[in-house]
Amino acid sequence: MDMDFDACRQAFLTRDARFDGRIFCGVKSTGVYCRPICPARPPKAENMSFFPSAAAAQQAGFRPCLRCRPEASPDLGAWRGTSNTVSRALALIEAGALDGGDVDALAARLGVGERQLRRLFRRHLGAAPITVAQTRRVLLAKQLIQETRLPMAEVALASGFGSVRRFNETFLELFRRPPGALRRLAGEASAETAGVTVRLPYRAPYDWEAMVAFLGARAIPGVEAVSARRYARTLSVDGATGLVVVRPGAGEILLAEIRMPKLKALPAVIARIRRVFDLTADPALIGAHLSQDPALAPLVAARPGLRAPGAWDGFEMAVRAILGQQITVTAARGLAARLVETYGEPVEDPAAAKLGLSRAFPTPERLIGQDIAALGMPRARGAALEALARTVAADPTIFTPRADLESAVAALSALPGVGEWTAQYIALRELREPDAFPHADIGLLRAMAGPDGARPSPETLLRRSQGWRPWRAYAAQHLWAADAAQPEIKRKPHDRRAA
Repeated sequence: MDMDFDACRQAFLTRDARFDGRIFCGVKSTGVYCRPICPARPPKAENMSFFPSAAAAQQAGFRPCLRCRPEASPDLGAWRGTSNTVSRALALIEAGALDGGDVDALAARLGVGERQLRRLFRRHLGAAPITVAQTRRVLLAKQLIQETRLPMAEVALASGFGSVRRFNETFLELFRRPPGALRRLAGEASAETAGVTVRLPYRAPYDWEAMVAFLGARAIPGVEAVSARRYARTLSVDGATGLVVVRPGAGEILLAEIRMPKLKALPAVIARIRRVFDLTADPALIGAHLSQDPALAPLVAARPGLRAPGAWDGFEMAVRAILGQQITVTAARGLAARLVETYGEPVEDPAAAKLGLSRAFPTPERLIGQDIAALGMPRARGAALEALARTVAADPTIFTPRADLESAVAALSALPGVGEWTAQYIALRELREPDAFPHADIGLLRAMAGPDGARPSPETLLRRSQGWRPWRAYAAQHLWAADAAQPEIKRKPHDRRAA
């Protein structure tokens, strides 16, 4: 990665927050690496080395600064978009792809060679895939030490270390002190009363209102509860069901309270929260690109912090999308509620019960052999859902990033009940493909109508969208938000949209 020394140094001298998460400085005289906003006195120029990622700094032998806390950086992958392959690989690493696997297997899932993947990581992140995974593990552990009161053995488990011994050795080697010393340095923290609460930074601005409006319109009763200042839901990870509550915090962070019976699931849960709330987006970069289109420019100006909401689970997202085919969002939500009430596993958690949450979304295995159409849908759709459940149960890796958007859509379109619109929508929300675009969606067509009310054809909209690449998923989100704000009188009685 080409990094101009003078420009990077100027960012650190002025403590420019715009570069926070984009560059890190290794200080040769102290052996630490810092964020641009570090309150410490800037070092001399000859003692400064700059890196594109925390992993690169750590691979070069620097340890995280205890004052500016690199784990609290708004986005450890702010460069995303410069390499789709690396972006997809990072998503898999964050979900635990290298916890029990190797780089060869990761590369195979992405459709590239192992050497090519390593070259891409060195070019864009300045570090090897294994180093990136290890750095994320260390920084998560450091965050848990300083922000929670979890016992050290539980911190080791929750951050993905295979053993407490390895956890202690890593911290002694990296920080030159045992993990407990870092907690003492952090001062007294409030006692954990329910689960684990973590701070998840993002790059401002962030349109929280739009996010909860989107999620709230699609919230399934019994599984999700959404209010103006809180999103809560039940969540199953590796057979363990828990509770997640997300709310905006003071400053540029979201606060996530996580109650899971297995602490080992914590990294995967945090990865899902980041995905659903789109915490790795760079709104300024995306907005500047989309604003080049005169139709999108006023929409971006009206909502500069709009994000593209992700999905909690691939199977759940596919089921929701199939249920929503050719019917309204409200109708699809009602069908999902009946599905959950009939087949969802009960959740026995007093905290969840207080929020009105009583069920977990059904697993694929739970829907196999069921007469799903009896819930009030066309028999062909019910059969498609049952066939989808069989397919996913046989291959749980179906909803993982592919080599590119086209191959992802092709693979998804081969699933029972999934066509082009559904595949693009799943790619947008579950696979986090920033260029996914369900161009036949009625809401998108309606939002792009001319002054006379005439809507473009799907083919015309697809051609128009070529100028929005590689951020068409965000263009879709702006159009959906604009469509939702239109007076109901402008909608035709037969209009249906379940995005």
